Amino acid sequence: MKSITESPLALKRRARKMNRILAETYPYAVAELDFENPFELLVATVLSAQTTDVRVNSITPALFARYPDAEAMSQAERPELEELIRPTGFFRAKAESLLGLSTALVDQHDGQVPGKLAELVKLPGVGRKTANVVLGNAFGIPGITVDTHFIRLANRFGWSSETDPVKLEHAVGALFEKRDWTMLSHHVVFHGRRVCHARTPACGACPLAKLCPSYGIGEEIPAKARKLLKYELAPGREDLLEKMRAGATRRELRSQGYGLGA
Repeated sequence: MKSITESPLALKRRARKMNRILAETYPYAVAELDFENPFELLVATVLSAQTTDVRVNSITPALFARYPDAEAMSQAERPELEELIRPTGFFRAKAESLLGLSTALVDQHDGQVPGKLAELVKLPGVGRKTANVVLGNAFGIPGITVDTHFIRLANRFGWSSETDPVKLEHAVGALFEKRDWTMLSHHVVFHGRRVCHARTPACGACPLAKLCPSYGIGEEIPAKARKLLKYELAPGREDLLEKMRAGATRRELRSQGYGLGA
């Protein structure tokens, strides 16, 4: 990592320029979990712990067909619920959380997902990360979603050296306008999954190369770096990328036979 010394104002300007570039790179960035309402997003986000969004999306259609709302899920038989969510891993603990949060929603919120951080984090299995996902994507309330990708990239970008999720959320939040927080989260996570990988970042194919103090920790040769790109940026997926840039929804793409996994 290159040593970089900059004033707080210079850091803020660099960070915002990086986000603008990411927005241009991923104009189609959205929450990658499929959902139709706040309850579905809340459940899907709880299930996404320690697994992929692709895996969660593969099981939620059957899950929500069986349990379409909090009341239905609160009355679920544990063995049946566990079997439906088994592919996501840690299914017993996740089933416990889903039963607990569904019961709490019914008992305390008339079956509706609350739109306030303080109330969301009181629900079983719901932490600050999950709450911010729901607030930002289901209620339009700005929030920064700090997951492993976000921590890794914020550190690599030199935005903050914090590794504690809450401290990092506040440190990065101070660099950006509040209205930009939700989309900032999408941009960073998209980049982490597609380009700035944990083990071997595709530095030579990164649009942030000139602004990133960590440039060079991964593959620098452009031709080799491009082979490391994932999802719609992967070599041979140019048609998928064009459809996403044109505004095709994830549901439309799946109906056309496009796999959205890496």
